[in-house]
Amino acid sequence: MGRHADPTAPRRTAPLPLLVAAGVVVLLVAGGLVWWLTGSDGGCDTRETVAVTVAPELETVTEELLADTIELDGGVCAEAEVTAQEPLQTVGDLSALEGDALPDVWLPDSSLWVARAGAAPLEPVGNFASSPVVLGTSSEAVEALGWAAAPPGWGQALAGEQPLAVPDLATSAEGLAALGAVRTALGSDEDADNAVVQAVLAAQRGPSVSAADGLAAGEAGGADAPLVPVSEHEVYATNQAAEGSSLVAVYPTEGSPSLDYPIVQVGSPSDDAAAAVDAVVRRLTSDTARTAAVDAGFRDRDGAGPTDAADFGIQQAAPAALELDPTAIQALLSRLSSLASPSRILAVFDVSTSMEAPVGDGTRATLARDAAKATLSLVPGDYAIGLWVFAYQLENGQDWAELVPTRELDADAEGRPQREVLDTQLDSIPGRLTPGGTGLYDTTLAAVRAARDNYDPTAVNSVLVVTDGTNEDDAGGITLANLMIQLAAEANPERPIKVIGVALGPDADLAALQQIADATDGAAYSAVDPADLQTVLFDALRQRG
Repeated sequence: MGRHADPTAPRRTAPLPLLVAAGVVVLLVAGGLVWWLTGSDGGCDTRETVAVTVAPELETVTEELLADTIELDGGVCAEAEVTAQEPLQTVGDLSALEGDALPDVWLPDSSLWVARAGAAPLEPVGNFASSPVVLGTSSEAVEALGWAAAPPGWGQALAGEQPLAVPDLATSAEGLAALGAVRTALGSDEDADNAVVQAVLAAQRGPSVSAADGLAAGEAGGADAPLVPVSEHEVYATNQAAEGSSLVAVYPTEGSPSLDYPIVQVGSPSDDAAAAVDAVVRRLTSDTARTAAVDAGFRDRDGAGPTDAADFGIQQAAPAALELDPTAIQALLSRLSSLASPSRILAVFDVSTSMEAPVGDGTRATLARDAAKATLSLVPGDYAIGLWVFAYQLENGQDWAELVPTRELDADAEGRPQREVLDTQLDSIPGRLTPGGTGLYDTTLAAVRAARDNYDPTAVNSVLVVTDGTNEDDAGGITLANLMIQLAAEANPERPIKVIGVALGPDADLAALQQIADATDGAAYSAVDPADLQTVLFDALRQRG
């Protein structure tokens, strides 16, 4: 028990000179502390912020590495702001947004993304870490297949009887790398390409298993767990977060391609900004960074992995490296993409004044514009997309107006490609905001009718509605109940039109969008977090259903 002062003991008073001296010391210390906190600013006369965008799995380790201010010469300090974003989204941003909206440094999971960024001003300046691409499955499946003693080759594994969870090839570097490994293992010729295509088609014809579900099945165990092309780091991280997991990594005999986590400088900074970017890059390539990456379950540039690798389903030694040709991988992706049915989409954007609500450095309208432009840059040229806007009585008493008729993106639209025309009209959205209400239901019905009139039997036909509010129409507008009745009455099995609703922000009527989606075999998405919108739009545009 602690000792307490005796309240009955007589108090002794310190001599006056001692009290004065003590007071002076306190004032000096306090004054010095205030000067240190407010006057010195840690030696930083100028602070340069470096925007760093990283693949989601790098967020924690890079935030910790870059948490401290970096002091440079001449009173300049660099401060990093780390943002996690799927590499595909960043690729879209690089082709659609202005330079000041882009990161200064980008760390995707693979150099394959750099190859997909086209003419963007990118300069690879190093690598943060690496992680081999493996096949994730259960230890029971490995035993049943006899792979514990004799691992398979890539072709044998992916063309065998074990179910295969094919990741979304548009978003997964692991999936592309795995298919590239099969192609390389089979000779990198046209026959190899055909074998890869046949494997993908076979997997797509079988029961649909997502990569996430495949990993969950591997965790749970069982000899029927599917094979999932995945990074070694994801196996490690999944097992670290789970107790009693059966998930293990299978290393095919030819070796493994790796996610190489390049460090990419974006643009050409100058003066203090360039010095700040260089300082951040130095920290990301330092020995401290190398150790942090390995501790987080990645491998360093020499292939060294975490010391507890065997405890979490991966091997200690690095597998043999299997080099891939990025150009050949891009060609393979194009061929695989061409096998899917094209989409025909009428995109309908809310331009009511509620879209003026501030979001980050802009508004909901500018957010929707930027996300749509970035997404537009990613979809294939055989997609057909048209554009409407809606609010209240925009044109001839109608709540909607057509900005661009629906055409294929590669089609000629009065002397310009349709994609370019759409891009220009998307730029106009923030300037079209209109007061008075939101005719959501009338517009939805009109858009479904227009899409059905322009139906393409060779494509997936849909209406994409992006709104931040609820239906606010006058008494002459249709109700939600009557909209449901009309959609059911007009449905044509020979010309199905699905409605994909995107609720932007917390005030949007997601429940109504979900009812509309259910009635049309569509989908409804919520993008309450602004950072989610581009992901949601890209997923919505690729709805196959």
